[in-house]
Amino acid sequence: MVMKNIISHYFGERFFTSAFLLLFCVLSTQCENFPQSSGGTSGAYTVVNGAKLWYEIKGTGDPVVLIPGGPGNSHLYLTPWFDELSKNHQVIYYDAFGRGNSDRAKDSTEYSFQRDVEDLEGLRKSLGFNKWTVLGHSYGGMVAQAYALEYPNSIDKLILSNTFYSGEMWQENDDNSNNEIKNQYPEVWSKLEKLRDEGYNSSAPQHQAAYRIPAGLMYFYDASNADKMTVDSGFNPQVYYTLVGYDGDFIIGGDISKLDFRTKLKNLSMPVLIIEGRFDRVAVPSFSIRYKEYAPQAKFVMFEKSGHNPYVEEKEKYFELINNFMQNSK
Repeated sequence: MVMKNIISHYFGERFFTSAFLLLFCVLSTQCENFPQSSGGTSGAYTVVNGAKLWYEIKGTGDPVVLIPGGPGNSHLYLTPWFDELSKNHQVIYYDAFGRGNSDRAKDSTEYSFQRDVEDLEGLRKSLGFNKWTVLGHSYGGMVAQAYALEYPNSIDKLILSNTFYSGEMWQENDDNSNNEIKNQYPEVWSKLEKLRDEGYNSSAPQHQAAYRIPAGLMYFYDASNADKMTVDSGFNPQVYYTLVGYDGDFIIGGDISKLDFRTKLKNLSMPVLIIEGRFDRVAVPSFSIRYKEYAPQAKFVMFEKSGHNPYVEEKEKYFELINNFMQNSK
């Protein structure tokens, strides 16, 4: 979903610094034994809607584009995990406008949810794909849903991983995460309450500095799996707080608060796969299970030993499922 942060301040520490501040950017000093991202030093650029967007294509076969979460994260937290798909498919990593290696806006008002949707279609055209499979993780899944509804003829298959169908669901995730912190880390919660009483919201540096909890609390079934994640240095907090609102870790605002796909999902005509994690404390199962009602035509799979990142915690099962879906769905 959305945890992101100015992570350069916290290299080497396995903490999140805001309930939704480091979502994918787990900071670890124990990553040496796990595959590391190349840091986006390869790849290329293409101009979409007046901005240079970075992308990289790996593998051969049917194309699948990966939409990162955040909003505000680069492609880095998805690497090298999704390289697994490149054994059978063309995997397209990219950094959306304002993220990672791509161009930044001169003014934050240039960032919008709709631009993320339109840029995805522009990227498809620029790269010359007639259709592609779209895989969105967390916030990226919201972009994927909107894209599928607006550009159904551009999509071969749709994969939604650990995502949200409405701003209301996102707010529930805020509430659930904050309740976890309140109960498990009351000493952190008391500091936050004091700061909020003084008028600081969740985007304030003082608030972020106080919001420090172990990385495994929100995102993993097995907290030790947090050590497998690489650091994402491509996060842009300006994108995040523009789209979720400046107190977005507590009260959702911005573009996200206005989204609601529930009544439209049943109209999706392409094959749809929805993946969720039983111990996801961000895209919480009590809400995510309702995808079965809103998109009854979709294949829904709950990963029983995963949190928000099943591609890390149940890697073999996750990619086997996706490969089978891509090869056998029509």
